[in-house]
Amino acid sequence: MIDVIIAGGGPTGMMLAGELRLHGVHALVLEKDAEPSRIVRGLGLHARSIEVMDQRGLLDRFLALGQQYPVGGFFAGISKPAPDRLDTAHPYVLAIPQTTTERLLTEHAAELGAEIRRGCELVGLSQDEDGVSAELADGTQLRSRYLVGCDGGRSTVRKLVGVGFPGESARVEWLLGEVEVAVLPEELAAVVAELRKTHKGFGAGPLGDGAYRVVVPAEGVAEDRTVPPTLDELKQQIRVIAGTDFGVHSPRWLSRFGDATRLAERYRVGRVLLAGDAAHIHPPMGGQGLNLGIQDAFNLGWKLAAAVGGWAPEGLLDSYHTERHPVAADVLNNTRAQAELMSLDPGPQAVRRLVSELMDFEDVKRYLIEKITAIGVRYDFGEGHDLLGRRLRDVRLKRGRLYELMHGGRGLLLDQTGRLSVEGWADRVDHVVDGSEELDVPAALLRPDGHVAWIGDDQRDLLSRLPQWFGAAVSSG
Repeated sequence: MIDVIIAGGGPTGMMLAGELRLHGVHALVLEKDAEPSRIVRGLGLHARSIEVMDQRGLLDRFLALGQQYPVGGFFAGISKPAPDRLDTAHPYVLAIPQTTTERLLTEHAAELGAEIRRGCELVGLSQDEDGVSAELADGTQLRSRYLVGCDGGRSTVRKLVGVGFPGESARVEWLLGEVEVAVLPEELAAVVAELRKTHKGFGAGPLGDGAYRVVVPAEGVAEDRTVPPTLDELKQQIRVIAGTDFGVHSPRWLSRFGDATRLAERYRVGRVLLAGDAAHIHPPMGGQGLNLGIQDAFNLGWKLAAAVGGWAPEGLLDSYHTERHPVAADVLNNTRAQAELMSLDPGPQAVRRLVSELMDFEDVKRYLIEKITAIGVRYDFGEGHDLLGRRLRDVRLKRGRLYELMHGGRGLLLDQTGRLSVEGWADRVDHVVDGSEELDVPAALLRPDGHVAWIGDDQRDLLSRLPQWFGAAVSSG
């Protein structure tokens, strides 16, 4: 029997496959498309996703293929300087195409031993107390302990298990494509810069090799957004906004997307779970969708591995929904707000001017940027230290960096006292005795996703918290 079937081989699915393989879980990724998509929807990684890659030793691969930019201007396109003192060692946005992110995560999952089958579409499933039965389009039957739907906003898995997907249908649509242009680069850049002062939904930027990525509001909302627009449709809409179509030609691909906003009612039904766009869709403002899915997988992976491994404490797998559902709800909320602020109507423009004034206050600007970048996320672990429930940024230790110690996806006790012990949990939790001038706590227990589960210096208190996240102790005898 397969341990976990992952339906969907995008960034979320591949991130999850890699996380599962760190724990020796047999993970099978089923991707219905025979070849990787050429369509570039997501354009970059925010600070929290950059931290995730650093925690798993992948960041150098991404930095080599991306470009770093300051984090200012990511809330509704309101341009402000980057806030001071962001609580991260990576205070930048990494511009990198979604296709490249997907490729790097696929390579990582494959290196760790994940099984990846392309051209395999899941069309049916059923589950019982012992596992999930999956049916593929070619009639193949598979059996697994768990199944995770990472299969996008039109998720087959979500529909098959009957999870509601309430929200709003798209009211606005954009056309997107990679094309070549017949005007000089400096001429196009000047026109785009002027237009974006008022039309935040329009853009055209160079990709290299003579190609440009163009996005422009559509005339209306298509009945079927799986049908790509024509080149003539794209050119017509560019003319509506810019007065010229820049001579766009030779499209490499064309697509369309909308601002539909929906959130799955549940992230788990028995042995079937949802992650990424299968669990939530929202307007693209702030570039949060790809990042939200990667972070879903980062939260779920170690918990699902614990369930497969038999050491998961009661409620651990359910905490995936408890923790991630509110995060997605907050992203839906802030993207809705950003969409309103980008309207050209007088009312939203008045609110936009007010928000712009408020963002001159450093605390307001930081608060909004922490939302977009997800470094402000705090899970509810109860009352306690301000760090409790938050992820701990990469801090410098006397003998290296914190994130260098987390590549294996295990829990970690960072002990500055030298008096504590994780005996009984050493197969799941690393004990590191080291100090950091950047961390003003005696010791911190980190989950595999880097969130702080306990802070203190009392061994008995630590022993009361370890089972909550890492199950029962294993006898050394």
